[in-house]
Amino acid sequence: MPSYSFRCRSCGDTFDVNRPMAEASNPAACPNGHDDTVKLLTTFATVSRGSAGTPSPAPAPRPAGGGCCGGGCGC
Repeated sequence: MPSYSFRCRSCGDTFDVNRPMAEASNPAACPNGHDDTVKLLTTFATVSRGSAGTPSPAPAPRPAGGGCCGGGCGC
């Protein structure tokens, strides 16, 4: 079951609530009894291993080109 993080605006406590995804947007009461809470944006990361077990480097950025004119005037 997913865990959602909330912060109480009254006391500043941060707490987690385990609930089904269908109830993700429901309000949550602070453990200290306050009702003014906000759901926090949480992120997660995944790590995958390449064939050698080391992360692959990010591809190099493509050149933007065009110089000072953006490439439209042929300077």
